[in-house]
This record gives sequence, structure tokens and C-alpha cells, in this order.
Amino acid sequence: MKTATPRQMAIFIAFFSSLIAGIVMLITFSIENFNYLLTIILSLLIIFVVIYIFVFYILSAFILNKINPIYKTIYDINIPEDELKSELDETDIVTSAQKDVITWSKRKTREIAQFKQLEKYRQEFLGNMYHELKTPIFNIQGYISTLLEGGLKDQSINKQYLENTDKNINRLISIVNDLESISELESGIQKLNLKKLNIKKLFEESFEMNGILAKKSGIKLKFAKKQDKPVNVMADRKRILQVINNLVINSIKYGKKNGSTTIDFIDMGKNILVEVSDNGIGIPKRDIPRIYERFYRVDKSHSSKLGGTGLGLSIVKHIIEAHNQKITVRSKVDEGSSFTFTLKKA
Repeated sequence: MKTATPRQMAIFIAFFSSLIAGIVMLITFSIENFNYLLTIILSLLIIFVVIYIFVFYILSAFILNKINPIYKTIYDINIPEDELKSELDETDIVTSAQKDVITWSKRKTREIAQFKQLEKYRQEFLGNMYHELKTPIFNIQGYISTLLEGGLKDQSINKQYLENTDKNINRLISIVNDLESISELESGIQKLNLKKLNIKKLFEESFEMNGILAKKSGIKLKFAKKQDKPVNVMADRKRILQVINNLVINSIKYGKKNGSTTIDFIDMGKNILVEVSDNGIGIPKRDIPRIYERFYRVDKSHSSKLGGTGLGLSIVKHIIEAHNQKITVRSKVDEGSSFTFTLKKA
């Protein structure tokens, strides 16, 4: 329900006060002549004006006193008195302030919920990072300690322990490099070098680089259809190759024996849609919204055996978004996953 403005309330109170005063005068005093009637009318007008001014001043001062702290709280501003008075004259500032308070309250509620969610993610991120860094660091410490305590002279283990140490150091370097990549993409420090490139050729490079891993896992890497013509897009070659490798490696790691990874390109007018599909183990529906979080693992036990930094999909999402495009995923447990992203056509 709309609230009356101070001016309307002052007019209403002054009018009825004058009306009551006029009735009292008419009942109390007898009208002997026309001049006496004019005197009563003039008196009522004076009463109306005085009451109007008094009520309007009191109400305005009261509302100004109450409204300003509200705006100070919700907008962190101190509205000048002249500006508030102008609003009091022109609008129903009480209803307006009420709406502003409700809007502010809803916004703060959402912010609090987001902060709680971010705090939860932060705690999980720190826990996951601790786990990812702890394993190689403790392994390195164990191997070095054994070598220093005499293992260096033992020909049966010294070379093996040094090789294992090297592998764990490389894992630490991979984690640091991936974190650096995400940080650069988020901050915009590293600008994209957009050039015309044939994305089909990049997938062929990725197939060649990951051929041994695919053969070992029994995964066939293939294109959905024969593509004689180049599929040209505008993209940063280094970054998009990073995206392709992450998606191809994931499809191999989480694929099924004798399964396949299929690449398809679809012309979307201004964009080219790229689809990387597999018939692997799939992703549970509850985990899909979180797969792009840093270090988030759908199946921690399975993922730890397969290696990786746990940052791959997070990097993929950041790179695609840096190209002003989007990446989506469709997946069903035991049936496979399909990652699709778009790039601007060259």
C-alpha cells in the first residue's frame, strides 16, 4: 500500500483541523452579519496554514532524521538535506526507502551466502593443495634421506631413487606452472596472441604427443568425420593446444579399455564448435558443477593413481573464457563425457 507524502499528510491534517474548528465556531457563535462570516473564514484559513506549516515541518524533520541514517547504512552515503527535502516534495520517499532497504537486504543475504560458499571452497582448495604438494615433497624427502644415509652407495637402489626423486620434482614443477598459468589468465597479465590457425592440425599434434598413453590405455583417438579442408579459427596457439591436450589426456585417463576419444567440428556461423567426446566412466551429475574448481577430484582414489595436477579443467575453462567463449560438458556415469567449446571462426 502506498504511503502518503509528508506534504499530503500535512494538508490532510490541516484541512480536518480547520474543518473541526469551523464547525465548533459555527455551533458556538451565532452569525449576525456577513462580515462576521468572513472573519470566521479568514480565521479558518489562518488555522489551516499554521497547522499545515507546523505539521509539514515536524514530519519532514522526523523523516529526514530517520531516512538519512538508512541511506548512510545501505549506500554508505550522506544525502544532503536539500536533496532529501526535494525528494520529500516530489516522491513518496518512505515507500522508496522501504524498497531500497528490501533490495539492500536481499543483496546482502546473497553476498553472505556467496561468502560462505567461497569460504567453503577456499578451505577445500587449501586442503587439496596441501594434499597435492605433500605427496611429492614427502616422497622427495624420503628418497634423499635414504640416499644420504648410505643408499647412494647401494647400486641396486641409488639410480632408481634418483629417478623417482626427479619424477616428483617434475610433478611439483607441473603444479607450480599450472598455478602460474591460472594466475596469469585471471589477472590478465599474459595477453592472448590471437592468430589464424587450423585447429584440426592441433588435434593431430595432440594425438601424436599422447599416442603412447592412448595405446597403453587401449583408447582409439579419432575424428568424427573425414575433414579434408582446414578448420581455421582465431586463437592463441599455445593456449588452445593446452586446452586440447588437457581434454584429450582426460578422455584417455578416464576412458574404458578399448574405448575411443572422438573429435568433431561444427560450423556455427561466426564460431566453430569443437566437441571432445569419449565413452569412458563419465561424471556423476552432482560433481559436474564443480569439475572446473582447482584440485577438485570427482574420484580421488582413481585420480591419484592416474596422476595429473588436478588443475587441468580449471586451466581449460580460464583459457576458453579468455577467448570470450564458453565451455560446456554433458556426461553420464558409465556412458562417457562430451566437452564442447567454441572459438571464433577465422
